[in-house]
Amino acid sequence: METVSTEVRSEAIKSFQSTISKCENALDQMMQKGSNTSLLEKRLNALKIGLALLENAWYQKPPHHSSEELAEARKVLSGLLPSIENSYTKSNPGSPQRTLLERRLKSLDFAIQALDDYLCVK
Repeated sequence: METVSTEVRSEAIKSFQSTISKCENALDQMMQKGSNTSLLEKRLNALKIGLALLENAWYQKPPHHSSEELAEARKVLSGLLPSIENSYTKSNPGSPQRTLLERRLKSLDFAIQALDDYLCVK
């Protein structure tokens, strides 16, 4: 995993925590409405695993997931990239939305890299 500054690490962790929180809120709302939540649950799980792997890579906090769970999380996180990249290109330069998407993309890239590194070592 590439070396990154403490500030970039902090932004990536905060980005993941924010995304997880937003997904949890959306999940609660969807469950109240009786909507199908399987896709969101899968994404939420992948985000939590991605955060755990970032913490493992940067702070040596061991993840408690199987290789299969890690591989699935990598697949799900990679699948999120195209839609976020599309939203990023449509956003206005300098806007808060663009900054949020930029940080989200960067944090996902770090998590995917951490997953790749961990899966190769394991």
